[in-house]
Parts: sequence; C-alpha cells; structure tokens
Amino acid sequence: MKTTSKLLCLGLYLLLTVLSCNSADTADAIYTNGHIYTSDINNSKVEAVAVKDGVIVATGSLTEIEAMKGKETKVIDLNGKTMTPGFIESHGHLMGIGYNKLELDLMYVKTYDELVEKVAEAVQKAKPGEWITGRGWHQDKWIERPDNMVKGFQTHDKLSAVSPDNPVYLRHASGHATFANEKAMQLAGVNRLSIEQLSSQVEGGEIIKDDLGNPTGVFTERASGLVGRLVPGTTEDKDDQALEMAIQECLEKGITSFHDAGSGQNFIDRLERFKTEGKLGIRMYVMLTGRSPELLERWYERGPMIDPDHYVTVRSIKLNCDGALGPRGAWLLEDYTDRAGHTGHETLPMEMVTEVSEKGLQHGFQVCSHAIGDRANREILDRYQAAFEKHPDLATDHRFRIEHAQHLSGADIPRFGQLGVIPAMQAIHMSSDRPWAIDRLGKARIEEGAYVWQDLLKSGAIIPNGTDAPVEPVDPIPSFYASVSRKTLAGLPEGGFEPNQKMTREQALKSFTIFGAYSEFEEDFKGSIEVGKVADFTVFDKDIMTIPEAEILKTKVAMTIVGGKILYEAKQ
Repeated sequence: MKTTSKLLCLGLYLLLTVLSCNSADTADAIYTNGHIYTSDINNSKVEAVAVKDGVIVATGSLTEIEAMKGKETKVIDLNGKTMTPGFIESHGHLMGIGYNKLELDLMYVKTYDELVEKVAEAVQKAKPGEWITGRGWHQDKWIERPDNMVKGFQTHDKLSAVSPDNPVYLRHASGHATFANEKAMQLAGVNRLSIEQLSSQVEGGEIIKDDLGNPTGVFTERASGLVGRLVPGTTEDKDDQALEMAIQECLEKGITSFHDAGSGQNFIDRLERFKTEGKLGIRMYVMLTGRSPELLERWYERGPMIDPDHYVTVRSIKLNCDGALGPRGAWLLEDYTDRAGHTGHETLPMEMVTEVSEKGLQHGFQVCSHAIGDRANREILDRYQAAFEKHPDLATDHRFRIEHAQHLSGADIPRFGQLGVIPAMQAIHMSSDRPWAIDRLGKARIEEGAYVWQDLLKSGAIIPNGTDAPVEPVDPIPSFYASVSRKTLAGLPEGGFEPNQKMTREQALKSFTIFGAYSEFEEDFKGSIEVGKVADFTVFDKDIMTIPEAEILKTKVAMTIVGGKILYEAKQ
C-alpha cells in the first residue's frame, strides 16, 4: 500500500514537472503568416515570432516556432500583412498633437481665405471676448498667395474683419511664428506707436510690420510671446483629454515609442499618473525644456529618471537654438536668398549651449539642440566639441543630438560622425519644405547641405526619423515615403529632389526603429525583433519594403502591439 502511494506521488510529481516544463517552453503568442522584418544588423526577415510575458522568446522558421505552441498559445495570423519592430517617433510634441484636435486645426488649410473662413466659423460659436486659438497654417504651402503680403507673410486685415470682438492667436505649423488679429494685438498693446519699444524686448524674434510701421499680425520666434502670454491657460481636464487623444492617435498610426521634444514638470507628472492608471499605452522618452533654467537645475540635482518599466524616462534636455526656415528664422551663415540682409535668429545665447552641454555630461543628461540653419548647426557642434574635449572621461557615450539638422555647411557634415553627434531628422520636412526651401537658400546651398541623409550616414552618424508632430501629422508612412523617394506627397519631381541622398528602404526602416532606440539608449531593449527584446510591433497592411514606391502612401496600420498587448487593431 505504501509502495503504491509512493508510486502515485512520484507519478504526480513527474506529471507536474512535465507540465511545468511545457508551460515554460510554450509561448503566450505566436505571430506568423506575414512578412516579418526584424531590423536587426543583418536586415533579416523571418517567418514567425514567439512572445512570452511581453518579451520576444524566439524568431525563425514556422516549424521552429510552432514547436513552442501550447494549449493556451494565441496564434496571430498576419494574413500576409507586414510586421516590423514598433515604430519610434524620435521627435514630436505629444500635447500639441492632442491640442490640435481640441483647437482649430489649420494643417490642411490651402489658402488664406480658407483660414479666414475657419476662424469666422469659430467666431459664430464663441462668446464675445473668447479667445480663438489654433495651429498649422503655413503660407508657403498655400496653393495661392494672398494679394497683400509683407516679408513673405499675409496681413491681418481679413482675419480681423471676421473677428472684431474675439482675440485670435494662430500658431504657424513650425511653431516658430504666430498670427494674431487686431483685437489680440490691442489687448497686448501692440501698435504702430509701441512697436519699436516692444521689438527691443524680444531679441531673437521679430514683429513683422508694413511699410508704414503698422504691425501685420505676424510675430516670429520670441516676439510671439507678446500676444501668447495673454492666451488663457489650460485646465487639468483639458490637458488630460488632449493627452488621451494624442496617445490614441499615436497607436492608430503605429507608434509604440515617442520622444517628446521639450516639456516641463507638469507633463512628466501627468505621464507618470497615466502610467499608474494604466492609460499611457506608448513608451515615452522626455526631453526637459531648456526654456526653464530652474527646471534644469532641479533635475541636475536629482539626476536622470530611467524607468525600469521603460514607459516614462527622463534623461535628456532640449535647447531651442534657432527658428524655422518657413518664417525665415533658421540661423544661417549667409543671407537668405529671398531676403537680403537677413540671416535668421539665434533664439538663445550660445553660452547656454556650452553651460548645458557641460552640466549634461556631469549629471548624466543627453543634450538635444534644435538647429535648422547651417550657422546654428555649426555653433552647436563647436560647443558640443568643446564640452567633449573638456570632459573626455564623461563623453565616452554621450549620444548628444541635434534636432532637425536640416541645412548644413559641407564642412560640418563629417563632424556628426566624428563627434558621435546624432542628427535627429524628420524626412517629411524635405517633402513638405523642399519645393519652397530653394527660394530661401538657393540651389548651391540646397545641393551642398540640405537634408543630406546619405552624406550623414556615410560620416558614421545614425539618423533617427520622425514627423515633428504636430508640425506634420504623426503618421510615419509619409515620412518613410519621403525618406526613400525624396518626393513631395504628390509624387514630384520625377526621380526625387537630390536623389543621391535617398535612403534605402532598409535604412528608412532602421531610422524608425533601431536608430530611434539607440537615440534614447534603449537599443538593447527595443528597436529590432530579436530574442530578449520587448514585443513592440507595428503591423502594416502592405509590404512597405517591396511594394512599388507610389503604393507606400496608400499603406495603413493594421495593428499596434506594445509589450505583447494589441492596443490598436484596424476595423476590417
């Protein structure tokens, strides 16, 4: 009897052991029957991927992966779709995406008259005195120019005529200029008599005025604050709503990680609360805004916040060093081709770049400096290099970045690879800006150093890609298309602008995946489909790596997976 009991116990033990082993060896989910691009060092393509506890446990042939299938394993049939590592937005403004949905969205406005119509509609719904705000207008993208323009911008007359009792404040798509009506300027005390005095208070910006000295309603760079400071602040509920909408928009566009380019403590606190409440969804890499020296000092003392869960990490600083090319605020070495005597703006003292670079190295923070013009890029590279040479023991893996790096002097292009500085670029800007950028820079400067992706890659630099949303829509597909075609979204010109600078499709995929991960020190955690990395995936309805170039723009996101969880699935 005792022997029988012992045998039963031994049999039960062996059965439990086998079951335990089988459970350990089986996957929670298997992805198969699609085109799976890993973005690994060999640009591999595999037949199937196995995931357990949100981590990739195997990749390879279908036969190999099916051996990991258990009773509880969920098999995700891709039905011929294409799966890549989760796409990483390497430069955007998350709250701006949400607020674009809550305010007037002017991104798709094609004429000044259409902008005025949208404001007129908003006035009809608003109370007298209520502010009307929006973002997205870009005068160089309008299909026809207004009759009256000053220094390349429209004037406020038509806008003010439809909004006599409501102050209006509309931000340029680039974020580097604003457009206000007469009511808003009255409240701000901006008029022909005050304009000279006010201009002296906003060095690094400009109040655009006509030949008679009257303000036109357009303000660039720091001058925008003259009116912007009067715009009513947001509420907690409205900020939460904007963040929720932005997260959902990212998931619908296949974005699993997001580099937020310059925010403050309130935003970080909100992200942490959303994470705690299970509402965050995407992984956030936050750059502290350099516009608040007090904020930076607090974080120097505290040190980087590196989330062990990889959802809210703060270890970088964003500096805004010049303006944008559209409003002629990008800081150039030589005059603008279409505005003699003007070279753009230095929007913060270069001494601050030196100070923050040194303190960043000393306290473990990556520095990410906005620079579009060739002079801004050179000035920043000079100051980065000086900091590296002063603190060589701290600069061994700094991964300092220049955000945009759109227009470079030929002499500075090799310095990115030599110094290990990352040019964080947004290919969609080439598509949107190149048709009119030649008017700003001229043919020689365009060809030498504008959007020079291949030259930068050959220097040894990597290029993380993105959209700069809400400057452009957060959808990465147009930016992927621009990367490999160098055409406008209308497919022009034939062959692309400066076609020798096109990315290959493999390079473009890496720019949205492993290069983005490297740019936030996360290349060992995500960015490629490899064993041991997190199961962040983007699934597209077309094979973006092989379909004809013109078909890329018709591609849609079918599924977005973060940490092994399907957080978005397109309706069939």
